[in-house]
Amino acid sequence: MKLKTLSIWIKAVLLGFAVCGVGILGFAVPSIAKSLAAAYPEFASAYIPWTIFLWIAAVPCFVVLVLGWQIASNIARDNAFSSANAKLLRIIAILSAIDAVYFFIGNIVLWLLNMNHPGLVLMSLVVVFIGIAICVASCSLSHLTSRAADIEDENRYTI
Repeated sequence: MKLKTLSIWIKAVLLGFAVCGVGILGFAVPSIAKSLAAAYPEFASAYIPWTIFLWIAAVPCFVVLVLGWQIASNIARDNAFSSANAKLLRIIAILSAIDAVYFFIGNIVLWLLNMNHPGLVLMSLVVVFIGIAICVASCSLSHLTSRAADIEDENRYTI
């Protein structure tokens, strides 16, 4: 597969994630939350805090999509193993770790404020685990990309 084609596929996947994220946060979450508030009036007061909590949690996810787009652009320019991509991957790792911690603490706080169900707190651990897995994968890729960039630089200067 050519690098240009790979870059196009990566960008298509990133656009798909962005569209799904906007659809979920803009339409599905408010709709489901309103129906849950109507069905369970004791949780009606949690509608606005939960909506704000989820929107804040989504901000790092959309930043990661933008960083992924930059990485895909670098791949298209035959610059996959560069210190710039290593830095972008490191930022992705940091953002995913911050978001996972925020999501976990936010769920606990909302539970302590009686705005969350214990079952949702347990299910949120799956999201936290996915965030940590993305952090570890991005950190590993950052290290490997940095090493590959160093080797590539050494080979450029070798006669």
